[in-house]
Amino acid sequence: MSGESVMNAASGKRVGWIGLGKMGTPMAANLLAAGHPVMVYNRSAARTEALAGKGAAVAPSVPALARDCAVVISMVSDDLALQSVTLDAGGLFEAASPGMVFIDMSTVSPILSERVAAAAQAKGVHYLRAPVSGSTTTAAAGTLTILASGPKDTYDRCLPLLQAMGKKLYYLGPAEQARYLKVVINMMAGVTAAMLGEALALGERGGLEWAQMIEVINNSVVGSPLLAYKADMLTKRNFAPMFTAAQMAKDFDLALEAGRNTNVPMPLAAVSRQFLGAMIASGRGELDFFAYVAMLEELAGLGPAGSQE
Repeated sequence: MSGESVMNAASGKRVGWIGLGKMGTPMAANLLAAGHPVMVYNRSAARTEALAGKGAAVAPSVPALARDCAVVISMVSDDLALQSVTLDAGGLFEAASPGMVFIDMSTVSPILSERVAAAAQAKGVHYLRAPVSGSTTTAAAGTLTILASGPKDTYDRCLPLLQAMGKKLYYLGPAEQARYLKVVINMMAGVTAAMLGEALALGERGGLEWAQMIEVINNSVVGSPLLAYKADMLTKRNFAPMFTAAQMAKDFDLALEAGRNTNVPMPLAAVSRQFLGAMIASGRGELDFFAYVAMLEELAGLGPAGSQE
C-alpha cells in the first residue's frame, strides 16, 4: 500500500477500532475528535453507544469492520482477546484484504504477537505493534506514550493516527521490540511498588510521620516520575485503581513468560508476582497495584499510617 493510499484511508475511509474498554474508548474518541472517520466494534455492544453518539459508525462484527476499513486498530485485554479478534474463526484476518494496516495497541506477549505477525504477513496485512504507556487520564487527554515496532514505512504513514492519541511516540524496531519494552516498563513499575511497600512499612515501624516520609522520599535521590504520580494516592491512602493489581499480575506473567523463553533470570519479578497473587487472594486485586503498601503494613502488624493493631 502506498503512503498516499494509507493517508487517504486514515483521513477519508473509516478507521476501524476493536475494543472499547477503559483505555480503548477515550483513545477512539480522540481519533474522532481529530477528524478521522471511525467505525467501532466491541463484543459488548452497549459500549459502542457513547462513541456512536459522537459520530462513530458501529460494525456488527469484526469481519464487517475489516471489509469496510483500510486501517484497523485494536485495544483489547489480553492474549486470548487478541487471538480471538485476529486469528480465530470470525476474526480480522479471515476477512482482511491484502494491503490492510493493522495496529494493535494492547499489552500482550511477544510470543502471541509473533504469531499475529506471521498470519498478517500471510494475508498481506501490514502489522504495527503499538502498545501504550499511561493511564485512563492520559488516554483521555491524548497524551499517551506510544511504543511502536513493525514495518517502518507503515509506522511513518500512520503517524497522524498515533499522534491523535499520544504525545510521545517511539519507533523501536521492525519486530517485537515494542512488546518487550512494554512488559519491561510495567515490570519495573510493579517492582517499584513492592520495594516501596517494604520501605514505608519499615519507616512506619521506626516512627516516621506518614505524609512527611512520602514527601521526603519523593524529593530524594530515589524519587521518580512514578512515585511523584502516586504520591498523592499514597499520602491519602486512596487506592482507587488507576491500574489494578490484577492487571499488573497479568503483565508480570507476560514478562516472566518472556524471560523463560529467552533464558533471562528474573528473580525479583518472580517474587513480586507472588505478592501480587497475595493481593488478589486477599481481596485487593481490583485496587491500584500500589495498594501493595497496605498489604505490607498488614504483614508487618501495622495499621494505617503507623498505628499498631
